[in-house]
This record gives sequence, C-alpha cells and structure tokens, in this order.
Amino acid sequence: MLREFDRRASLGTGPDTEAIPQLLVHHAQVLEMMAEGAPLRPVLDAVTGALEDLLPGTRCSVLLLDERSGRLHHGAAPSMPQEYIEEIDGMDTGPCAGSCGTAAYTAVPVVVPDIHRSVLWDAFRPAAAIAGVRACWSTPIPGKDGQVLGTFAVYHDDPHTPTEYERHLVERFTHLAAVAIDHDRLFGSLAQSEERFRRAFDDNAAGMALLGLDGRLLRVNRSLCALLRREASDLVGRCFQDLVQSEDRASLLHGVAAETGERHRFELRFHRPDAEPIVTSTTYSGVRDAYGNIASWCVNLVDETDRKAAEEERRARAEAEIAQRHAEENSRTKSQFLTALGHEIRTPLHAVVGFGEMLRSGSLTPERSTEALDRMGSAAGHLVDLVDDLSDVAAIEARALRLRAEPVPVGPLLADVHGLLTTAADEASVTFGVELPPGDPAVTGDERRLRQVLLNLATNAIKYNHPGGRVVLGTAPADGDRLDLIVTDDGPGIPRHLQHRLFVPFDRLGAERGRNPGSGLGLHVTKGLVDGMGGELTIESGGPAPGTVARVTLPTPDGTAARPSGDRSAPREA
Repeated sequence: MLREFDRRASLGTGPDTEAIPQLLVHHAQVLEMMAEGAPLRPVLDAVTGALEDLLPGTRCSVLLLDERSGRLHHGAAPSMPQEYIEEIDGMDTGPCAGSCGTAAYTAVPVVVPDIHRSVLWDAFRPAAAIAGVRACWSTPIPGKDGQVLGTFAVYHDDPHTPTEYERHLVERFTHLAAVAIDHDRLFGSLAQSEERFRRAFDDNAAGMALLGLDGRLLRVNRSLCALLRREASDLVGRCFQDLVQSEDRASLLHGVAAETGERHRFELRFHRPDAEPIVTSTTYSGVRDAYGNIASWCVNLVDETDRKAAEEERRARAEAEIAQRHAEENSRTKSQFLTALGHEIRTPLHAVVGFGEMLRSGSLTPERSTEALDRMGSAAGHLVDLVDDLSDVAAIEARALRLRAEPVPVGPLLADVHGLLTTAADEASVTFGVELPPGDPAVTGDERRLRQVLLNLATNAIKYNHPGGRVVLGTAPADGDRLDLIVTDDGPGIPRHLQHRLFVPFDRLGAERGRNPGSGLGLHVTKGLVDGMGGELTIESGGPAPGTVARVTLPTPDGTAARPSGDRSAPREA
C-alpha cells in the first residue's frame, strides 16, 4: 500500500508525500497499542481517529458483527454523537440496512453519496439527521478466514463521493482494523482459556500439579496440599519423585521418560508428615508449547486409599468364602466318593463271598458250580477294572500319568476296536459299523490309551442304545493339523440338564437314564487320557438329530489331516 502511495504521489494523482510519514506514525501507534495488550475499544478509537486526521472533514466509525445474532454493535466512533451511536447499536444486517448493514450483508463496499436520496437509508434517515451527516461510505472488515468481522464507515456532512486516494487509504485502515479485531479475538480466547484453566486447576477436587521437565513442582492446587498435608510453599520447587515412596519411583520415572505426551496412569503411594502413606491413582499428561514440544507435565492425583482398603477387605472376605466353599465341596465330594467306592467294591465282593460259601458247602451240582465260578471270575474282573480306573484317576489328578507320544495309524486302531466290541454289540442287538478313512492317516498319542478311550466311548454308545440301534466308528478332519476320531450312535441321547455332569467322577448318569449305571469313572478317565495326549474330548447330544456324537480331536504327526475322498470305503458292520 505504501508503495502505491509513493507511485501516485510521483504521478501527482495520489496523496501528498507528507501524508506517508503521518500514515506510518499512526500505524506504529496502533501496533504499539496492540503489542502492549490494550483493549480493543481504545485501539479502534485510535484507528478511526487516525483516518479522520488524514482525511479532514470526515467522521469514522467501526461496527462489530455478532456472529450468533447477525447484528452490528458499536466498536468505535470517536466523533459521532452518543445519541446516534445508541440509535444504530444492535442494528440488523440485510440488503437494505443503511450503508453498514448492507455492506456486512453483501460483503462488498457500499457507497451512498447522498443519504437523502438513497433507499438504503430509508429506515435510518432520522438517525442520520441526529448526527448531521449526508454521505456514508462503508467497507466490510474481513477476517483471516474471509468472514466479515464488522464494517468501517466514513461519514461526510455534505454529499460526497470518495476519491481513489480515499479508497486506498480506507482499505489500509480497514486492514489495520481487521488485524486489531483478529488480535483481540485471539488473545481474548487465550485469556479466557487461561482463566478456565486457572479455575479448573485451583478449584479442582482432585490434587493437581504442574511439573517442569526436570521433575520439580512449579504449581500446586489446594486439593493437593490437603491431600499431602503440606503447605504450597513446602511443595513448590521440590522434586516430585521425592514425595513418592521409593518402591514406586521406578515405574514413575520410566513413564515420564517416554515423553510421548500421552496420558500415563500409575498407582503411587505418597509420604505424608506424621501419617500413614496414601495410595493414589496418578495421571501424567504432557503440556505442549506452540511448536508441539512438551514444555511441562500436568499431574492429577485421586486418593484411592479408602477404596483400596475396602477392595482388599472384600478380596480377603471373598477368598475366605471361596476357600470355605471349596473345603465344604471337597468334604462332600470325599463323602460321595467313599460312599460310591464302598458300593462299587461291596457288590462284587458279596458275589465272590456268596458263591464261595456255596462252593464250600458242596451242595452245588457241577453245572451250578461252573456257573458260580464264572460269576466269581466276573466279579473279580470288575474289581480289577475298578482298581485300574482308580489308579488312572489318581495318576491323572496328580499329573503323573505316563503317556507315550507316537504316531498311531488310525485305520488299524478303528478296525481293532470294532473287532473287540462286535460280540457285545450282537448281544445288545445293536448294529456296530466302522468307516475306515482313506489313505493312511495317523494321530499322535499313546496307542494303548487311545484304544482304551475308543473302547470306553463305543461301549457306552452300545450299552445306552436301544435294540435295533446303530453305532459307527469313523473320522473327520478337524483342521489342517488335527484329526477327529468319532463315535456316533442313534440312541436316546443325553438330556441337556445332565450334560454338565458327564465328566464328574462317580456321578453315575446311567441310573437317571434307566440303565446299568456302572462305576461313574469311565468318562472322567477317558477325558483325562485325551487331555494328557494333547487332545480334546467333546460330547454332543440333545440337538435336532437323535443320538450322541463323541468326538476325540488329536494332532497329526505331520501336521496335515487326511481329507476324505469322494468314494469312501463302505462301512464294515457286525
């Protein structure tokens, strides 16, 4: 702008060269006022007064636009009558709202050479008469974002049209007014922000402190002083970590050293004079400067002492209740175990004793003697099986069960189990089939124990099936490195309300299903064996399809389960 003035002065079309130094002086005065933090109203008075000094015979004003209401309010008018200022203060903007209201609405300068002849001033002509003005030229004041901040108006007592020189001069002072308004809004927002921070800091119910980068306290609030039972003068300047118990300092320093500016939360204990230490939930967050660097740390402390004490008390009480329940449950389980074990032992022993006394009496025929010996052998075998199961249960519970991990060919294993149980299936009138997998798949496990697992599952499927029912042994790929060994039956299934008791030792579900209950150890031992081989045993029953599916999932030696082909081998049935 000053270069333009120089050019026009040299051509004789611009301002007098003496106006340029005056312009510089006025600009310097206004900028100095802003630098010293002067309020906006005196700054705008200086801007309008400077233009009036450079353009004798003019009167100037600045109106500020309220973004929320869309109205114009008094900003500066050092030479206008107070009655006129009050008359136009709060005026609406619009397409026909005087020079200023129209300029703010259209965002373009509005020149009215004669107020008496302009329709824009129809509603404001009485106010113009109060001020004694006949011409008004209003320029919108743009902000940094292009939005209108207000208007800069120049009045004349007589009809007047601005010259080019006056236009350039007003543009210069309009820009200066925009700088002043933007400056005031920026620093006004900053002052409000600082005031909000001060109130939030000083009046916060939580203990708060500002720390320098060296870890020393720069500022503390009243709540922190009350929390630590220390005066502010005793805290400011001290190293924050000196207030923290020594065993908590390592985690504190590690978090602060990260200097990411993100929140860090610690549970810290603090010393208090002549009192027990307190437990706090402490939050660190970085305060950054204008360049994005961490300039200080804001620390927030919340007293958690009572909560932690109550929490510890609740935890101790809960642990005591759990321990008591476990003791009562173990006692109950022990009684149930001994009762079931006694029953399981007494029944075959009574058979052995009874048939032994009958043989000793010599009153039995040869046929009855043979039958008695067979019954005694069967009872003895049951006792041996029971002792074996008890040994397995003890080994499983003690994690001392020895299992081999070796490749076990699946096809021969299924064929072997099928052959061992064919007679039992015939006696129960149950069709027992096997679907051998294609290829030569294998699983990793203990072959003897895996055979025991499949025998237990298949025996249950046969025993609890109905005459004419069907049981099938087969396989299915579980995923890329595991294989399922499956025992499927179409029997009555297991009611859903009993399924949670499937693997409980001595919980004989057969009695509730109207069948021979057995010892109640079979599924418990079976699951323990599968778990010990690194596998998983699941039993699915009670779905839309009848029957039960027992699934043993085991890893394969080479990590690849064989996929069944389209032409499966036909089932081999008994």
